Amino acid sequence: MEAAHTDVTGGSGTPGPAPAPAATTPAPAAPTGTPSPAASARLTVHSPDEMRDLGRALARLLRPGDLVMLTGELGAGKTTLTRGLGEGLGVRGAVTSPTFVIARVHPSLTDGPALVHVDAYRLGGGLDEMEDLDLDVSLPDSVVVVEWGDGKVEELTDDRLHVVIDRVVGATDDDRREVTLTGVGARWQGVDLAAR
Repeated sequence: MEAAHTDVTGGSGTPGPAPAPAATTPAPAAPTGTPSPAASARLTVHSPDEMRDLGRALARLLRPGDLVMLTGELGAGKTTLTRGLGEGLGVRGAVTSPTFVIARVHPSLTDGPALVHVDAYRLGGGLDEMEDLDLDVSLPDSVVVVEWGDGKVEELTDDRLHVVIDRVVGATDDDRREVTLTGVGARWQGVDLAAR
């Protein structure tokens, strides 16, 4: 029996309603020396099921060679979104947080790309430490999703999808999240990130 996923060391339930319609916003100006954002959208997600649905919808936009950076506090929904991406891409194995193994490779069950799921939270050395994971080798043939990748993986490619998840903070049971999608580089030029 094959393993469900490959470890690289170095909210379930029925689908809920579709996420609230996204508002397409002008792409923010990029800092000097970085590629300009090519596409941007902002939407509200009301539950973990909707976050998974968003992941499934985004998977339809992804192709081999895409880098997806996920930013958000602990518990914001980064891994839940990645579960949806895995479902949408049709990969093998349960997508769980790779915190203790740094990265997991989920091979495709279809003719699509594999999903490489990286948790860079414990990596502090930027691209030097990330190079030990050989992500640059995986990138051309896979969809690489990096949680906590800000300041660590941008040099892998000029083209990336940056997903920022902001949640309600404090003592609350509010599951609402504000999600900002920003496509950076020529790959995302003309892509409608608000389409579902």
